[in-house]
Amino acid sequence: MPVVLVDVGETDVLPIFIAFEEALSIARGLDAEDIGRPLTHDLTLDVVEELGGRLERVVVHDVEDGTYFADVHLRTPRGTTVVDARPSDALALAVRTNAPISVAPAVFEAGRRARGEFEELQDIREVSAQ
Repeated sequence: MPVVLVDVGETDVLPIFIAFEEALSIARGLDAEDIGRPLTHDLTLDVVEELGGRLERVVVHDVEDGTYFADVHLRTPRGTTVVDARPSDALALAVRTNAPISVAPAVFEAGRRARGEFEELQDIREVSAQ
């Protein structure tokens, strides 16, 4: 199970465990990789933008029994709205738009880990190339 490390400090990170495919989608967004046809996250952003909306930010706002919860904040022609999302989906959308990502302080405190615990993790892009 891949891990996404949300970098929120110089010495600590917030690890969020996600599935391989979701991690790969985040990596593709970071790399701005175009694979010819839109993947689900690309399609979602295309629909939002075609309807005049824009992703403004992502907030990881809660954790319950090890499960993280996120919100996607959108600006639309009708005003602003907040949509519930899995953190992996929210992060995949945010990296495609360079939208800010934030973590609620209480969530960070509940899940923070020392960065050194994850030094031996491989980048998902390296794993998928093998």
